[in-house]
Amino acid sequence: MLGTLRSPGCLQGIRTSRHLVAGLSSSSRPCRGSLRNYASASAPPEVEQQATTVEQQQDSSNGKQQQQQQQQQQRKVGAAGPKAPSSKGMIDTSPPRGTRDFYPEGMRLRNWLFGEWAAVAQLFGFEQFDVPVLESEELFVRKAGEEITDQLYNFQDKGGRRVALRPEITPSLARLVLGKGKQLPLPAKWWTIGQCWRYERMTRGRRREHYQWNMDIIGVQGIEAEAELLAAITTFFTRVGLSSADVGIKVSSRKVLAAVLDRYNVPRDNFAQVCVIVDKLEKLPRDKVEQELASLGVQHETVDGIISALSCRCLDQLLELLGPSGSEALSDLQQLWRLAEGYGYKDWLVFDASVVRGLAYYTGVVFEGFDRAGQLRAICGGGRYDKLLGTFGGDNLPCAGFGFGDAVIVELLRDRGLLVTPAQQVGHAVMCTVVVGFCCGALLWSFDFFTACCVRASAATQQLVPHGLGFCHLSALLYSDFPGSPSQHNAKPRGANDTTQLDHAV
Repeated sequence: MLGTLRSPGCLQGIRTSRHLVAGLSSSSRPCRGSLRNYASASAPPEVEQQATTVEQQQDSSNGKQQQQQQQQQQRKVGAAGPKAPSSKGMIDTSPPRGTRDFYPEGMRLRNWLFGEWAAVAQLFGFEQFDVPVLESEELFVRKAGEEITDQLYNFQDKGGRRVALRPEITPSLARLVLGKGKQLPLPAKWWTIGQCWRYERMTRGRRREHYQWNMDIIGVQGIEAEAELLAAITTFFTRVGLSSADVGIKVSSRKVLAAVLDRYNVPRDNFAQVCVIVDKLEKLPRDKVEQELASLGVQHETVDGIISALSCRCLDQLLELLGPSGSEALSDLQQLWRLAEGYGYKDWLVFDASVVRGLAYYTGVVFEGFDRAGQLRAICGGGRYDKLLGTFGGDNLPCAGFGFGDAVIVELLRDRGLLVTPAQQVGHAVMCTVVVGFCCGALLWSFDFFTACCVRASAATQQLVPHGLGFCHLSALLYSDFPGSPSQHNAKPRGANDTTQLDHAV
């Protein structure tokens, strides 16, 4: 039987199988895709002719459909129609403006970052959840003048429903909490990483899509929730090599702003709109902010008083300005500073009364991570939102959380020379050639047959499970070990020149 392997017919069969393996390695679906390609490649001529006829008919039908769609698009957008391809017929290989491609090296970096986020969340005992990127539009449409409402990627689907690509994750979390109702054990500590979309002006670290790490605590009334969230953020910073000299966290409270408005007799009905405007103090010129506040009916003298109060950078200074009405507003912050000292991250915190965050649903302590060099926009942000569930028709629950985007932190790590370059890791790559043949004299008849072998190997042992009858020729190429395997740290990876060939005659 082994002598037959040296016959020309058998060698031809082995070459054919090697071509099949090459097709397998280039397929994103090794088993199904390779088997399908192999079957069509070796089909009889009449079968190939029938298949070609069917494909031509499908292409003709698809061409008509595309032509109709283009005509409809031209009627919608005008005579110009869709963007014409180049003279060579080459498509634009760039992703849509504001979005990104992740090549393998980019995916290694992204997986490293996500892994650090996941490790911190698990370290603090949070449970992971996930939600669709496509949500009902009503989750995000609010009437407080938020920028996020104008930045929605929203549309009407084919069923007539108004939907949107989520610009943030917190409202989706609220939907899940409402869905659980009283069956949700409290307190609940949840985390997720999800893609978010906003149609906004792009700057460094700001894109129209980004991935965001969220951690939220539901059902804790006290400031201990915010203290734990800030501990998680600073733990992540420390893990990736950043210190309090690189990054700070501005902290304030919506209650402080409420006390300031009361001090200057501003109606509480305008509170949410004022928060949104005050959040623009570092983004817009002061006169522009004053104009927007004046449009709400706030007097010029009051505007000056509000902006002056929010310029305070010391708790004692603000308490002196607000008097007794400010003591309750500042009590949460004083308690937070005491907890921060116990956690060991007090030097990361900076009091800044102007930090109110741009989302209207925040009700208490708010915070925002920033680059102390002042070269980047906010790194992360969050706070307490005790009344969000009520805006969706449910019973309010005390909640606090934060969102942490992937774009700015990567820029910051690159600026500090801390951006890692994860090494390429390939699990056991096994190329299996199975040639099933029956020999009758000089005639070799080979099946249209290909199967995969289940392999789990280390540097010392290989377990191969072949399927089929006849002679099985197995070539295993071992590039590296599975992460976490017993030989990961003890054995040298094998390269392409280290080939193990196993011949097994059945």
